[in-house]
Amino acid sequence: MPEIHAKLSASGAKRWLTCPGSVRLEEGFEDSSSVFAEEGTAAHTLSEYKLLHQTGKISKLAYTKRYNKFKRENEHYSKSMDDYTDDYVSYVLEQYNAYPNAFIELEKRVDFSRWVPEGFGTSDVVIISEGVLEVIDLKYGKGVAVSAEENPQAMLYGLGAYNEYDMLYDFEKVRMTIVQPRLDDTSTYEVTLDELLAWGDEFVKPRAELAASGEGDCVPSEDGCRFCKAKAVCKARAEKNLETARHDFDEEPGKLSKEEISEILLQAPEIKKWIEHVETYALEQARDHGENFPDMKLVEGRSNRVITDKDKAADLLHDAGQTDIFKPRELLAITKLEKAIGKEIFNEVLSDLIIKPPGKPALVSVKDKRPELNSLASAIDDFEDDLL
Repeated sequence: MPEIHAKLSASGAKRWLTCPGSVRLEEGFEDSSSVFAEEGTAAHTLSEYKLLHQTGKISKLAYTKRYNKFKRENEHYSKSMDDYTDDYVSYVLEQYNAYPNAFIELEKRVDFSRWVPEGFGTSDVVIISEGVLEVIDLKYGKGVAVSAEENPQAMLYGLGAYNEYDMLYDFEKVRMTIVQPRLDDTSTYEVTLDELLAWGDEFVKPRAELAASGEGDCVPSEDGCRFCKAKAVCKARAEKNLETARHDFDEEPGKLSKEEISEILLQAPEIKKWIEHVETYALEQARDHGENFPDMKLVEGRSNRVITDKDKAADLLHDAGQTDIFKPRELLAITKLEKAIGKEIFNEVLSDLIIKPPGKPALVSVKDKRPELNSLASAIDDFEDDLL
């Protein structure tokens, strides 16, 4: 897969389309990675090997060599990754085989610079057929379900794929699919070609040009700030959260009203995240780059005692006549257990023993998709109604 990234990347489109000023603000920040990103890259590589073989682009011998090397050398390989990528590959092949006379491209670099200055990206799968163009994106994460509906990354890949093949095919529809095998979630968004082109011409192009020029405003939002490199130092975000904190409550002293409590709670998650991001940034700057912040200093935090040599400690305690010194033997946590033995064996052997107990009650916005719990008062009313 290409290692270079576009300034206005498809993966960051949700941010720069709504907050064009973030592109200017991110300049000077280095790219960072995480274990989750590296694991996702590994899953994409394994999926690509499998699809290359299944679609006849490489021989079985070539696939076996690549697969065994990957399994042997990639630290993120696990049996569960094998299972989940199998599920993804099966879905892709099912879609591919459903189109008559189609052909498929894997890890295809697509160019959407007609709408986004110097815009390009890499689409995991592009299926080209007469009348229909489909792009499929693998999301290996399991934190939050990502919908394909009006997803700007997927739609930019759709534009890029159209730009590549429109001279050869007459497309009428473009389908964009996101597969998240670890969440057992697949979503597809289908639009006409005219609708996609209108989105690109009327919505994307002017915003992309504004973002690329460095003249756009910073417009903080939950989705836009989530992966922004400058989220800790963005003044627009700080002003928005401080404005909320300075909220003018009713002048009459006394208790907060229910409306005021709701307003505080609805804003609290974003304010908490903002403060955490600022704290993390400031600590890294002070610790790693020697930066000083007025009225603050870098100190050693609290720590817990540790045993430097546990085997030697166990021997010494045993010699001293102590036997009750080990933790009880227990199974791995569910996620680690599934990763170790694989999804298929996990489900086959343990499905009857796995339950998901009710979560702790939480007070959230009415926009949350989870069903509302009955309050104590409502439960009493329901019980009394049943008695009548």
